[in-house]
Amino acid sequence: MQRREPGSRNTHPTSRLQHNPHRFFAPSSSAAMRLPYIDDDPKMETPEDEAVVQRVKERRGGKLIALDKSLLHAPPVADGWNSFLKSIRTQTILSDSVRELAISRVAVLNQAWYEWSQHSPLLKQTKVLSDEVVEKIKDKSWNGEGLDEKHAAVLRYTDAMTIGCIVKQPIFDKLKELFTEREVVEITATVAAYNCVSRFLVALDVGEMAEKYQVDMK
Repeated sequence: MQRREPGSRNTHPTSRLQHNPHRFFAPSSSAAMRLPYIDDDPKMETPEDEAVVQRVKERRGGKLIALDKSLLHAPPVADGWNSFLKSIRTQTILSDSVRELAISRVAVLNQAWYEWSQHSPLLKQTKVLSDEVVEKIKDKSWNGEGLDEKHAAVLRYTDAMTIGCIVKQPIFDKLKELFTEREVVEITATVAAYNCVSRFLVALDVGEMAEKYQVDMK
């Protein structure tokens, strides 16, 4: 039995698919993700892998999203990812607006539009920043003018971490002035984590966003 690769008329034998014919499905979109997604209800090869799927579903409220269905090609990676991102998303003391601002800004800087589509609505839901301000995040040249002091510091810190990686001392000092040491670590971990997420999303075009946002993948 063979699996159709997205975007190609050629097929290639896949031994794991022969064992699990219902594990994969090919997206129907003409702008398909670069790998096939795992099925919504995958039949994994081992009880350990099945347990990973259940842990991921538990965090997601019972269903898998496109990112999960990409990561689950490698269940141990998906399991570690799930645990790490759970801590970033639900176990820090950061305000929702600070966390989602950092994540949304990373998405813009890295052209991770699937990430943007997931997190900018969450930022708007906080009602801390207006919808107009949230839209300004999409302007890479925006330095946070008009934001309150804390959110501006987070945006500039996020920019420094994401663009070139080096955080100049004045940018760090401002963040440290406004947040506790624990919060500084959590903000740093959040920015780092979602840089990882965005790079995974963009490389595989998870969510098929490249065509919609005219990202040159050629």
